Amino acid sequence: MASEVTNYQCPACTGPLHFDGSIGKLKCDYCDSEYTIEEIEKLYGAQNAAAVQATQQVAQEPQIPPGGWDESDLNDDWGADAEKLNAYNCTTCGAELICESSTAATMCPYCGNPTIIPGKLSNALKPDFVIPFKVTKKQAEDALRKYYGGKTLLPKVFAKENHIQEVQGMYVPFWLYDGRVVADLRYSAELTQCHRTSREEITETLYYQLVRKGAVDFEKIPVDGSKRMDDALMDSIEPFDYSELKPFSLSYLPGYLADRYDMSAQECTARADDRATNTAQQAMDSTTTGFGSVVLTHKNMRLKRGKVQYALLPVWILNTKWNGQQYTFAMNGQTGKLVGDLPMDKGLYWKWRLILTVGIGAVLYAINWLIALL
Repeated sequence: MASEVTNYQCPACTGPLHFDGSIGKLKCDYCDSEYTIEEIEKLYGAQNAAAVQATQQVAQEPQIPPGGWDESDLNDDWGADAEKLNAYNCTTCGAELICESSTAATMCPYCGNPTIIPGKLSNALKPDFVIPFKVTKKQAEDALRKYYGGKTLLPKVFAKENHIQEVQGMYVPFWLYDGRVVADLRYSAELTQCHRTSREEITETLYYQLVRKGAVDFEKIPVDGSKRMDDALMDSIEPFDYSELKPFSLSYLPGYLADRYDMSAQECTARADDRATNTAQQAMDSTTTGFGSVVLTHKNMRLKRGKVQYALLPVWILNTKWNGQQYTFAMNGQTGKLVGDLPMDKGLYWKWRLILTVGIGAVLYAINWLIALL
């Protein structure tokens, strides 16, 4: 049975609504009407329950088998793939669609309406917070074009417009960890000083033992809960401004994809532990400057784990392939920070290397020729 869905339509013209981060409101794609989160939640508060009831009634109606064609070989057993897929009905055009089980919000490819799948959110933990998108799709596309600009060795095919159009806004699931690290670190340090007298130069080496003890408190250490997301990529687009954390509401999702976590908070604990202890050590290490050499000789780090919360954070994503290799670009949908690797055109690389080699060789030949004349 297809899962029930809800989308938000403009009360003025019934057009699809999407959340516009630049104004902090839901905006109609057709008549440009604007509505606050509170207005839409009040207006459509009962729509999810109505959609559930309607779908259940349809499912209970007797199905009349069609005649004429032998359908005995048709198989409705998805096997192991059943848990990876979900079916849902678009409440605007009635299309029955299939998406991955971790998808919480998407867009109907037939009528274009932004669509929320409340069944997936209700079957998992409800997010505590969301940070709305502030960077628009156009701003993300312009930033990506600028990122491409001036890259001499970038393949021309890779930078074509079709790649730019694949930029997709997505709310990525993040676990937010609170904790405290109590650190006890010791270092051996050396400082060499030179003194010159009228008769000699004296080199003096001083040896020190440095002791650093203290506690470092952490609040909302972010760790993404999606297996499909590159962890290093998600770390690179940080930080997010937590002052703009909002209590979670479905009203922020229309117009964007929303990924449901597929790694539990427990499964992500190791990354949170490492981030906390490594950051605490870096804070202690930063106080040992001014010496010629510093070597860590003793480390005792005790992590006191605290509260874990769940948030959806905004990310613009571009996934594309070049010569069989996957390239992913990510942009912080709140701050606009962009990271990603670019492919290299090997033909252009060897061409420019040959030009530089010949050019440098010619310069060296000219210099040697001038020296010979002198």
